[in-house]
Amino acid sequence: SLTLLDTNLPPEAETELRSFIAKRLSKGALFDTMGNVVSVELSIPECKVGCYYCRFQHENLLQMATLESDISAPEYVVCFLGGSEKEDTFRLELDKYIQSLKINLDVEQKSLETSVNLYLRSWFENAVCPIQRVVQLFQEKLASLLHAALSYTPVEVKNADERTEKDISRFLAAAGLQGLVQEGTMTSLCIAMTEEQHKTMIIDCSGPQPQLHNAGNNRFCEDWMQAFVNGTEGGNPFLFRQILENFKLKAIQDINNLKRFIRQAEMNHYALFKCYMFLKNCGSGDVLLKIVKVEHAEMPEARNVVTVLEEFMRE
Repeated sequence: SLTLLDTNLPPEAETELRSFIAKRLSKGALFDTMGNVVSVELSIPECKVGCYYCRFQHENLLQMATLESDISAPEYVVCFLGGSEKEDTFRLELDKYIQSLKINLDVEQKSLETSVNLYLRSWFENAVCPIQRVVQLFQEKLASLLHAALSYTPVEVKNADERTEKDISRFLAAAGLQGLVQEGTMTSLCIAMTEEQHKTMIIDCSGPQPQLHNAGNNRFCEDWMQAFVNGTEGGNPFLFRQILENFKLKAIQDINNLKRFIRQAEMNHYALFKCYMFLKNCGSGDVLLKIVKVEHAEMPEARNVVTVLEEFMRE
């Protein structure tokens, strides 16, 4: 059975949504702290809306339940409704949002409404809008932020309010290639970049526009920055997220192409020249070379190719 804790839906639409979630629960289609996004038809003007739903249990109550067998930990289902299924592009952010709710839920509260009402009602502002806010804040300087995310450069934010600092952190996490490149490569790159202390990018937010120090940049990031800036007129957070996903996809395609050229260059001098021309023309040769250098550190032939490419690029 489902007991309503809080909603801002009209009664009829709330009943329909509860019925929909009950059917999903009976089919076992809700996983703990892993959300889903689907379209639902409700008795509201928009008719069909996108619905993110997620089940969770409070960790402290769950531990109490396992210690005392006669206690059953209550389970909660959270639903967020938006204009369409585009919420799926923010599913990971919404999962983290629920995870934070799960950890911070105050068990001592007599009513959950007083402890989580405000948190739940700000889901769109806090989970969906950070990328848009960062684009609007940085404008043309966004290219350096993209470069930092792509190259695993450490970033230090100074003189920013809490929300801006969190927004920048979320943007960097969303723009990075975590989960898309080998985990070992990512760890090695993070260590290498952290060891180069002078490479840490400083973002000073004391003025109306952020000031950047030790900022990197390349043509690839400049081009994608332009795509973001061009999208600011519409002011659609889902568009910005899609641009960010396309940015990452193109970066991964370039990395895979370079790795293929390097494999060919181990046996073919013409392929070595193709590698060099690719690095020169792709716009992000500086970053790609760093990534493949770490990935091929244990492969003698490939490492030799990368060394030669580094010399060419320096010249």
